[in-house]
Amino acid sequence: MDKLIESPWVMRFIALFLALMLYASVNIESGSPSKSQPPPLLGGTTSTTDKSTVTEVPVVTYFDQENLVVTGVPETVSVTLEGTTGSITKASKQKGFEIYADLTNLSIGTHQVKLKHKDLPDDLTASINPSIITVSIEEKITKSFPVTVDFLNEDKLEEGYEPDQPIVSPNSINVTASKEVIERISAVKATINLENAKETVESDATITIYDGDGNILPVEVEPSVVDVTVPIKSPSKELPFKIVREGELGKGLSILSLEPDPKQVTVYGPLDVLENLEFLDGIKVDLSKLTEDTVLEVAIPKPEGVNKVSPEKINIKVDIDNQEEKLLSDQSIQEVGMSEGKRFDFLDPDLGSIDVQIFGAPSVIESITSDDIELYINLSDLSDGEHEVKVEVNGPQNITWSLEQETVKVKISSAS
Repeated sequence: MDKLIESPWVMRFIALFLALMLYASVNIESGSPSKSQPPPLLGGTTSTTDKSTVTEVPVVTYFDQENLVVTGVPETVSVTLEGTTGSITKASKQKGFEIYADLTNLSIGTHQVKLKHKDLPDDLTASINPSIITVSIEEKITKSFPVTVDFLNEDKLEEGYEPDQPIVSPNSINVTASKEVIERISAVKATINLENAKETVESDATITIYDGDGNILPVEVEPSVVDVTVPIKSPSKELPFKIVREGELGKGLSILSLEPDPKQVTVYGPLDVLENLEFLDGIKVDLSKLTEDTVLEVAIPKPEGVNKVSPEKINIKVDIDNQEEKLLSDQSIQEVGMSEGKRFDFLDPDLGSIDVQIFGAPSVIESITSDDIELYINLSDLSDGEHEVKVEVNGPQNITWSLEQETVKVKISSAS
């Protein structure tokens, strides 16, 4: 027996037997091949097990969206996938699976809900983070709110410009949310930028809902965009205007009256422009085209630098009558503009008076007297000596006149 044990072949056989027994024992205890080292597949290839976390996976919520409002469901979660590398790679790229919260059978109130998955390949398992969420289910209600307008950069309007009452269309919107959120609503606002605005601002504006602390509330709004019109009041000034008569009426006709309506217009523009305007000019009436009473519509010219004129057109009522004439005898001629230290004498006419024939409608010239007609000569900048000077006439509206002579002769001399 001792010789048998001492034999090297016997010892080698015993060692091999013990090794086989140990291998069998290990495999029997594990019960399955290792996940990290799976058994060989047909063809001599192997399959490995892997893990990968997919972030920002959207969460789908199933509930009665028409009548209920749900809060507490995260927009996205992280999902850890475990399985074969190929399946994980495909699922991570395509995201063909869904993470969802099923609330269809839950009542109004607060609930702990376990997130679930579907459409995941059979050879993959998923771990969701967070896996359990707290949700609040409330009844959905809709309430109408008026829209107010906030002005942005109002301080950047030019001096004298200011916004008027804004017009919002529609002037109210519907907000749909839970009762608790509806009760928190403090303001429904549309914001309009007024920077450098000089005329009416018309713009679309999105609706923003605020609570009492000025926080924005994410709620359902209909409509979410409104039309806003903001009239901009610019500096203005009321001005009279001058009507220039061109041409002449036909023979035997005269202006009885010429009345504009309105008698003043309003101009809008920068303050520095308005300060230099005293009246409007350039309004013309062509008398040569008139043969009877008429009402003319005349455009108001817009001075340079002015933004707007209101009204843009005026009516001028012109009444025409037959012409009569009247003689005003010996109307004195006055001088204006003579330099200090000078004197003058009339040479022709020597008495310094002439006759004036006036023409107009009977009712107009009937009341005109000599005091209503002024004759004068302008002696400014005339040197000593004899001069022929044009006679100028000031008189009431709606008449014309004819002078006995258009010029007079005077002598200028230095006072002794």
